[in-house]
Amino acid sequence: MFDKFYYFCVIITMAMKLFAFIEDFVSLLYPNVCAACGNSLFKHEEIVCTYCLYHLPKTNYHLMEASPLDKVFWGRVQLAHTAALYTFHKKGKVQHLIHQLKYKGRMDVGIYLGKILGADLAKTKAFANVDKVIPVPLHPDKQRKRGYNQSEQIAIGMAKAMDAEMDSTSFIRTVDTQTQTKKSRFARWENVKEIFQVASANELANKHILLVDDVITTGATLESAAHILLNIEGVTLSVACIGYARE
Repeated sequence: MFDKFYYFCVIITMAMKLFAFIEDFVSLLYPNVCAACGNSLFKHEEIVCTYCLYHLPKTNYHLMEASPLDKVFWGRVQLAHTAALYTFHKKGKVQHLIHQLKYKGRMDVGIYLGKILGADLAKTKAFANVDKVIPVPLHPDKQRKRGYNQSEQIAIGMAKAMDAEMDSTSFIRTVDTQTQTKKSRFARWENVKEIFQVASANELANKHILLVDDVITTGATLESAAHILLNIEGVTLSVACIGYARE
């Protein structure tokens, strides 16, 4: 009996060593790198390395009264609260993260960052009663072309961390707009007027909705969406994003 147990332990040990060897070999061929800086990740790290997590420019706007992001929407639309995980700088690491999410198929980046932001918001009284997390919708044609909605991936992570419902069907985009890049503030607003529609008002009535986008610059897209959502009876609306690009 002892000999059988001994040989069983030897086999298990050899199998574990073989698995570790295969894992290291695969990592050599396909290195697991940080989505922010491109350096190799240690075994305990996931998506973003510890150094980047510590040094990425967190805004903590959700802890402030009259934050810079709040002021973007003053006089334009009545929001309950706003939040942005990071400050977005051109050619910075946050832009690289968004690029990985948006154009390189890295849906896991969106979910991961959404969990980080959602966990931060869940600790606050302002966001504790969020009922639904709604991503800014893509037009169906654009979503088919890309394969997914990057904002929806963020919303998935946030909803999980906040113990809220992620709803990607009650609010839709009906017009396929041109890219907002390099447009002026007025041109951005003209580009997104009346492009959204509520598919199910009953699902959203009397709810605290958290509307999620990847990056906020002028706030034109979220403003357009907010005007539609705030027409629903009893809706309280907050917005959140991963990056805020201060102009």
